[in-house]
Amino acid sequence: MSTKEKKKAVLQEKLELLRTVTKSHAVNKASIIVDATKYIQELKQKVEESEQQLAQDDNLPKVTVTTQEKGFLINVFSEQHSPGLLVSVFEAFDDVGLEVLDANVSCTDTFHLEAIGGESQESVDAQTVRQAVLQAIKKCMETEED
Repeated sequence: MSTKEKKKAVLQEKLELLRTVTKSHAVNKASIIVDATKYIQELKQKVEESEQQLAQDDNLPKVTVTTQEKGFLINVFSEQHSPGLLVSVFEAFDDVGLEVLDANVSCTDTFHLEAIGGESQESVDAQTVRQAVLQAIKKCMETEED
């Protein structure tokens, strides 16, 4: 096989790989490249949207909810402390039907809550608890700004 044929085969392989990665149905080189360009633009847009979401999330406290045998372990950490934040979080627990079984709170310079919540009524999942806590925190911080 000549050098020219090898280069052509390698190019064909790379185009086929590009076609596969971009899920293109194009057959000719130009169309595959156009589809790849569109695909790259879509990826760039998704990255920008994710970065914006992360930037917004950086302003919010970190909330993790871990499912345990009979309830959840909830951790809330915020760089800033707001008056009424603890009450808002506990109200969110109540709203989703969690009974606080144990809690440790620190709110000197930052706010940190570690709580164990047991389900008192209907079945609820960790994502629902997390969303309820985040909404309560957001609402509390918006009220403080007004």
